[in-house]
Amino acid sequence: MFAALKDKSTRDSAAQLGFVGIFILLIVVFGFTARSNLEAQGMTSGFGFLERATGWGISFSLIDFSTSDTYLKAIWVGILNSLFLGVIALTLATVLGVAIGVMRVSGNKMAQLIATTYVEIFRNLPLLLQVFFWYAILTTLPRPRDFADATGPIFFTGRGVYLPGLNVTGLSVFLVFAALVVTFGLWIWLKSARKFARVSMSQKKTRARGIWITWLVLSAGLLWWGRIPDSSLVSQPFLKGLNFREGIRISPELMACIVSISIYGGAYIGEIVRAGFNAVGKGQSEAGHALGLSQFQTFVYIRLPLAIRAVLPTLINQYVWLFKSTTIGIAVGFVDFFMVISTSINQSGQTLELIAILMGGFLVINYSMAWVLNRVNDAIKLKGNQLRT
Repeated sequence: MFAALKDKSTRDSAAQLGFVGIFILLIVVFGFTARSNLEAQGMTSGFGFLERATGWGISFSLIDFSTSDTYLKAIWVGILNSLFLGVIALTLATVLGVAIGVMRVSGNKMAQLIATTYVEIFRNLPLLLQVFFWYAILTTLPRPRDFADATGPIFFTGRGVYLPGLNVTGLSVFLVFAALVVTFGLWIWLKSARKFARVSMSQKKTRARGIWITWLVLSAGLLWWGRIPDSSLVSQPFLKGLNFREGIRISPELMACIVSISIYGGAYIGEIVRAGFNAVGKGQSEAGHALGLSQFQTFVYIRLPLAIRAVLPTLINQYVWLFKSTTIGIAVGFVDFFMVISTSINQSGQTLELIAILMGGFLVINYSMAWVLNRVNDAIKLKGNQLRT
């Protein structure tokens, strides 16, 4: 035994096993202590409470929910709400961030000034403060009855934003947005992956057209599947009494979260995109001009693809962080995953179980998103250092 301990690899393995054993022992001790404390307080442990009725309602839900539904369904509603907010906010933040990044490197003094001012303001203000700011603005808008003589498809009121929409379920709308994100990822993969480097431009255009047509057909099917029975397909908001009827209502809580996360995330993504454009050597653009490409063609076919390859790993981290920031909705009363868990803890007292569900849910969502984006990054990245100047 002593002879075996003289071997360095054996000692290292023993030390590692000892560390893992102590860690497992601490977890076991913590579990038994927590269980005994719960039993002393007359509280039961386990996940059986998930089948009990909640007894409380949810103000915003993509699927039907009532007070008689279970905690399990309430948690599912919270997860869908967080995903809904995350998909919309991350999409808008990406669009805004790319626009800001392009403005920062455009060479136009006015565009650079506007983009720089935007970044320096919204990047340096806490996200919580921005949520409160936009929520205060949205809740102080005119009341619906003040629009008695107003005409138009969209109405901004203190009770929310009313706009025309389709009489479909929220779940179908969420699936359409999710399909759009997947389709956009497939389109980027087709344009940038090494696997399609030898595919002709005409074939790429045909495949890209097929991808988008598939999304249109799938979206139409999803919207038809989610159509509310006995109602017209298009819904236009109109004033009746003291409030608007029909149409789509975006609550001030949801709108404040979307606007604040999109603007805040757009400032960071704009700087990431700017760094990506700066990483593309001038020789790449000069080569495009020498081949007769216009300024726009050089940007689309050379600078943008190379910039995306350079910044995608950093963007993945930013997306994960932005999705975690959706928990800020609890500050203004938006019913997201975090708020549902918090309310469930107060109502059921199953603190440890619900916190474990919360951590597990975010781990699965963020890991899945990072895994997919990392696969995209592996598909489009260039071998070696292709950005040399």
